[in-house]
Amino acid sequence: MQRVLPYFVVAAFLAALAVAILPSFQTKLGLDLIGGLRGEYEIQATDSQTVTPEILAQTRTIIENRVNATGVTEPVVTTQGSNRISVELPGAVNETEVRDLVGTTGRLDFVGVPQEFDAQVIQGQKLPANMDPTPLFSGDQIAAARPGQEGTTGLPAVDLELKDEGSRLFDEYAASHLNQRFAIVLDGIVQSAPVLQASHFGGRAQITGSFTAKEVNDLVTVLKFGSLPLEIKEVGFLTVSPTLGQNFLLQTLLAGFIGVALVMVFMLVFYRLPGAVACLALLFYSLAVYGLFRAIPVTLTLAGIAAFVLSVGMAVDANILIFERTKEELRAGKTLSAAVEAGFNRAWNSILDSNVSSLITATILYYFGSSTIRGFALVLILGVLTSMFTAITLSRIMMRWVVRQPWARKASLYGVNEEEFLAATPRARTRDAAARV
Repeated sequence: MQRVLPYFVVAAFLAALAVAILPSFQTKLGLDLIGGLRGEYEIQATDSQTVTPEILAQTRTIIENRVNATGVTEPVVTTQGSNRISVELPGAVNETEVRDLVGTTGRLDFVGVPQEFDAQVIQGQKLPANMDPTPLFSGDQIAAARPGQEGTTGLPAVDLELKDEGSRLFDEYAASHLNQRFAIVLDGIVQSAPVLQASHFGGRAQITGSFTAKEVNDLVTVLKFGSLPLEIKEVGFLTVSPTLGQNFLLQTLLAGFIGVALVMVFMLVFYRLPGAVACLALLFYSLAVYGLFRAIPVTLTLAGIAAFVLSVGMAVDANILIFERTKEELRAGKTLSAAVEAGFNRAWNSILDSNVSSLITATILYYFGSSTIRGFALVLILGVLTSMFTAITLSRIMMRWVVRQPWARKASLYGVNEEEFLAATPRARTRDAAARV
């Protein structure tokens, strides 16, 4: 196992380095750093329906699913009070598209199209004014919708599944309207108007046409997340400038750099050679965590960067426990190699307890905190888990190599007095043997 660990560490280092520098992995920044759009919406109660906590949660979920489907990086959708929802979209620039997508109430209907109106039903436009838009059924009868491929051509398509009532109504209409059109209508706007190519579907249908991949995803979004339980009203919408976020980012990175540098200086002054080993492990830790951020990926906010800087201090904390224990073992008369091994072994329980406590706290914050707190907690969890690896595994491998070097067997390099220090020399081994007699 000891022979395998160095190769594993090297492989982990190369993997983290690759993820950190390859352009195929991107560092995702939050709204406060990259800018974007922020909107606030109010759910409108009616005479027959108040805004209940269930409706508030359902509306938030539908809006979150809508904006997730647009591909925006880590949108943040949160409830505020009893009837408001806040939407933050990092990096989003198309304000009109976002406002139309989020603010649409979403009355989704499947409407039969009489033959005389066939040419007047156009995608992206309203239904003809003189056409009776009696719906066959509404969007609540959709069981599932997903991107698919047309069986013969392989072109993009939409696979649709209906619930029992919707399936029955759709088959009844299709039986008497073969080769005629029906329209999928969202708030009076035609989203798609396919032709019925079968008289029976059994609850499963495929919508085909000259779709692009984006058009398929848009239609799937409409079908899955089209209908809100109550109408919503936009009460605020603004654009967050990326310039402001860039200034915050530079200030935060500077603060983080200063913090990490001070930690390294502390380790070098108080722990000397082991402190230098800890600094190298800390550099690997920083690279590994950054690689994880890009690989998962994690959206970095100011709170997330603060959690990363905090986790750096926690990563060094494990090394402090190990090196202090190593000093105690040296003062107790053990040789350098034995003291290092004992330091790692006996400090492990304290390190484990400390990190498990941090993980429990961060997990509670992640599951019960707000969006900003969740970002902080996620980064902290990743940092703690990675620090346990670097402090116990990487530092141990480097220290084992260091103590075998003749130049490293000096008391001054470990912060202990000469008389307290027993290096692995013949004289030291003789003194050890005499002490055992």
